[in-house]
Amino acid sequence: MADTAAAKPNSVRSKPEKRPYWTEIRKSRLTAYTFISPFFILFAIFGLYPILFTIYLSFFKWDALGPMKYVGLKNYGWVTSDPTFWISFSNTLIIALMGTVPQLIIALFVAIMLNSALNKFKNSFRILYFMPNITSIVAVTLVFSTMFGNNGIVNWMMNSFGLESVPFNSGWWGVKIAISTMVMWRWMGYNAIIFLSGLQSIPTDIYEAARIDGANRRQQLLFITLPLLRPFVLFVTLVSTIGALQLFTEPYVFLGQSGTGSTRQEGVTMVTYLYNEAFKNGFFGTAAATAVLLFIATILFSVLNMVLSSRMGGDRGGKKA
Repeated sequence: MADTAAAKPNSVRSKPEKRPYWTEIRKSRLTAYTFISPFFILFAIFGLYPILFTIYLSFFKWDALGPMKYVGLKNYGWVTSDPTFWISFSNTLIIALMGTVPQLIIALFVAIMLNSALNKFKNSFRILYFMPNITSIVAVTLVFSTMFGNNGIVNWMMNSFGLESVPFNSGWWGVKIAISTMVMWRWMGYNAIIFLSGLQSIPTDIYEAARIDGANRRQQLLFITLPLLRPFVLFVTLVSTIGALQLFTEPYVFLGQSGTGSTRQEGVTMVTYLYNEAFKNGFFGTAAATAVLLFIATILFSVLNMVLSSRMGGDRGGKKA
């Protein structure tokens, strides 16, 4: 009897207590996910779904009105066999180089000037250089269309120095120079502000120690400023490369305003080619295939950019002496 009585409390204790499902931890997690869910819902609707649908559409022939017809990889074959596509691809790369490389160099020197202690109006100049970035792209393009017209101010200045006029709205290189100038003018101030934030993050003690050791300004720039600015240079170069590959408004509005049309081969880019295929020719399948190819090219150039940037200067911290 004593053993039975002693065992009874143990049998009662051995029964697991039933815990409620909605614990405080789960309630707090649900609250957190509820607050951040609008971002993921909007991203899924306006970001993820268009990407997936574009990839899906690239395997179909569709004019946006009739039923879809599955064609497999034929859209990619039609696009890659079109000479205009490769012209748009080469134009995109040329404009990207002409508009990005000088832009980054000028932006770096502008940032150094803004960071200089001799500049008394730094805040005013920062606002002045950043203003083009918040200006409407269409308005900027309209102004530059007037400047680079046949009788525009650029040709007038060239004629004043005895130079011949350049057909900026129809010439093979003239169109590229005009569009590259627009891109450079618009984004130079934005990149200069990014470089300026990087310059201000460098401790001044390093420069003081370098001056004590006898380093001049050129040596400080090459061996202190540029190596410590590598993360900012990588970011700016990556963003500029992606933006250059997605160039659309400047060539579309510029060529449209000049009367030559946005389909001219002198200034057609990959995005304008995509737009014309979809909304002018009604070939949404080939347009989707072009978008996928542009997406792949953007990834490849971004990876190449990161690899080259990481090798320039090299990360030697992990190597043993």
